[in-house]
Amino acid sequence: MSCRNCVVSELQFEILLKGEKNIAMLDMIVEHFNRRNLTITKKEQLVTIQESGVKEFLDFSRDYMEPEQIYFRMDEMPWEHLAEIETVLEMQWIDDVIHRNAVVSYSQPIVNSRNEIYAYEVLSRFTREDGSLIFPNEIFAAAKTRGRLYALDRLCRMAAVKYAAVLKKKTFINFIPTSIYSPEYCLQSTVKLANLLEIDPNQFVFEVVESEQVDDIDHLKSILNYYNKKGFQYALDDVGEGYNTLEMLGDIKPHYMKLDMKYVQGVNNDFEKQNTAKQFLKKALEIGATPLAEGIETQEDFEWLKQIGYKLFQGYLFGKPSIEPQRTIA
Repeated sequence: MSCRNCVVSELQFEILLKGEKNIAMLDMIVEHFNRRNLTITKKEQLVTIQESGVKEFLDFSRDYMEPEQIYFRMDEMPWEHLAEIETVLEMQWIDDVIHRNAVVSYSQPIVNSRNEIYAYEVLSRFTREDGSLIFPNEIFAAAKTRGRLYALDRLCRMAAVKYAAVLKKKTFINFIPTSIYSPEYCLQSTVKLANLLEIDPNQFVFEVVESEQVDDIDHLKSILNYYNKKGFQYALDDVGEGYNTLEMLGDIKPHYMKLDMKYVQGVNNDFEKQNTAKQFLKKALEIGATPLAEGIETQEDFEWLKQIGYKLFQGYLFGKPSIEPQRTIA
């Protein structure tokens, strides 16, 4: 089994031509690409070209064709109008980030009710060639646009596993489930690295992030079952936001459930947030998951959540993400 997304190679585009005028130019386009030694294949109304030939095709289509009747896609993604292809080309910088392994791991402490560090969440930060940081939202949007989510997610996971060897404590690692095609295939490198570094699998908690909405629950379950078989634990992030169907949680049975900061910040004096936090806590305990409240910034919210039964806590009140792991809580 091979996967084109395991490596960051040149993108390949399928171009679908509609309209009599556009279709009539198919042979001319193929001949031109062949003369220029640019790779192209043709099948009925469809041509497949490499990214190196896309700009040339764009220029020609604007001058001589009807571009509003031309569509493109990559790796069987949904068809889009040709005009949108420029956005994909503009995001080419994400390929360089992945090629350079330009990821830096930060950690943020997770504490228990006694203010003792129980674990760390590893957070990925990315750098440009000049060393400046790229915002996570920017980089994941670019990766999604260019179909690089798997490559980026793998880069982050591998870096986080290496960082876990430094932390020597339970480590929460984010991952994007929709970027994984087959857990047995796509996650084997993560397992091998952990074994190579002689890290106890029980140290890892793989965390399903809310940045990607999960629609295929069976696929998510297959990933989590794979992690479970290998001795790893898993958590659901931002529950109450993307995972607000609490009935689903009993089917997945996570080891940890993280209450979204939307319901945490200001919970000590907000009745609606208190109601959500209590429902969440009840469900977590019901399915045997450890409840974790994230985004805590005030002592008042911490005390309220602790009093009603929350076990773990994360937020700026205890420490901001840093390159050097924080070892104690002031």
